[in-house]
Amino acid sequence: MAWEVTAGLAIVLMGLYLLPKYMNLSITTLPEFLSKRFDEGVRRYTVILFMVGYVLVTIPSMLYSGALAVLKLFNVPELLDISYTHSVWVVIWAIGIIGAVYAIFGGLKAVAVSDTINGIGLLIIGALVPILGLITLGDGELLNGVKTITTNHPEKLNAIGGPEDSVPFGTIFTGLIFANMFYWASNQYVIQRTLGANSMKEGQKGVIFSGFYKLLVPLFMMIPGVIAFHQYGGDLKSVDLAYPTLVTNVFPPYLSGFFLAVLLGAVLSSYNSLLNSAATMFALDVYKPAFNKDASEQKLIKVSKQFGSIIALVTFFISPLLMNAPNGLWDLIRKFTGFFNIPIIVVVLVGVLSRKVPAQAAKVAIIFHVFAYYLMVWGFNQLFGIAVNIHFIHIYGILFAIEVIMMLTFAYFKPRSKAFKFYNSPKINMTPWKYSVATSVILIASIGATYIVFSPIGVAYSEGMVSPYFWPVLIGLVLATIGLVILSIKKWQKKYAEVLGYSENKDERPIENVQ
Repeated sequence: MAWEVTAGLAIVLMGLYLLPKYMNLSITTLPEFLSKRFDEGVRRYTVILFMVGYVLVTIPSMLYSGALAVLKLFNVPELLDISYTHSVWVVIWAIGIIGAVYAIFGGLKAVAVSDTINGIGLLIIGALVPILGLITLGDGELLNGVKTITTNHPEKLNAIGGPEDSVPFGTIFTGLIFANMFYWASNQYVIQRTLGANSMKEGQKGVIFSGFYKLLVPLFMMIPGVIAFHQYGGDLKSVDLAYPTLVTNVFPPYLSGFFLAVLLGAVLSSYNSLLNSAATMFALDVYKPAFNKDASEQKLIKVSKQFGSIIALVTFFISPLLMNAPNGLWDLIRKFTGFFNIPIIVVVLVGVLSRKVPAQAAKVAIIFHVFAYYLMVWGFNQLFGIAVNIHFIHIYGILFAIEVIMMLTFAYFKPRSKAFKFYNSPKINMTPWKYSVATSVILIASIGATYIVFSPIGVAYSEGMVSPYFWPVLIGLVLATIGLVILSIKKWQKKYAEVLGYSENKDERPIENVQ
């Protein structure tokens, strides 16, 4: 739950602060931003990090997760009379080929349209899974199912948890917040849609509202997991099978078909977006600056399609290997993204907040991180037999701090000859959304409310449905939020627009801002 719900904090940072910086420079990709802030070398370093992450982890995991659902719902090994391993390969290649054709030849417009359609379907299916699951668990009664998960093993609903959990609560305040900053504020796969917004107002709306959808994750994903625990206990071969197994058992055939269509649509949509991001970065951040600076738009489109085809083919071979992940798909993804998420967000944040940090500092920080992360998570144990008993998310935070200090030290002893200035060169209206601050306040308060609900004073209370402190605390949070929203609308929004250097009058054009 922590990965998803606390993402709202990073989303607020993106919407209120980093998005104006990006849009001011009229960039198309995150590496392009880093080339303007630092140099072409930093641009190439980050493209390599993105490509390695996308090809080895992110894209294969998308294909594999979709394949699991298809295998479980249709019992493909029996249907085709082949082994489970062969079934995984067949389904992954089938999904991959369909998705690759759509992504490579449809472009970003196709990705945006498919995301909109799939989003509606996901909301419907996401709500149906826990509802039907609770009805099944409660022998036909929804309330009986709710009573079961809140009174039997209520600790499973505790989002606070302890140090032995897979994601200890303390990691929120060390590395997890920075991992979410990377994903929601600098990951090309995520921000490419926002960078294509037709105005700052529309971009901010999309970014901030996405944070509210993240708050649905406990209902859509956490509750089904708890239901599966009560239904199957430890009978499942892999934790990755909990969700598709529950769906298979609680959905009637006609809904199973709808679920599969929506799920495959979501998988293909994410797969399309990742392929599109990789192809776009290669064309604009590698091919054009390094090989053909005068390339026409048609030439870049052709190159991106060719590169996308190569990336797709490579991931078809890597994806089936994920079935060998010892601790489940999710753990594998999070550990391996540590190679590239922290150095990229370090370089972005330091580059934005300090205008004297040189490009050399960014390059050294990136190289240092790759080796240091490997040594701390795996290397010391594999090479020297020395186990580093620190959770990998805490290692995120440790390396983040070290790399920030490293870059600032470079700036102190060897600063840029001239401080970088974020000159305005926007191609769109940069007036911020007039409710951006107030909505962000509501989002942050909603994150707090979610943790109150899924805590020992909420539904994880061991002596009843909720503790006596639950309602007073929740009402107090609501009243405080109302006060802060009023203050945001009356005062903070105007100050925010002034800090950005833009009038709140939607018809007024941007003025220069070099902050």
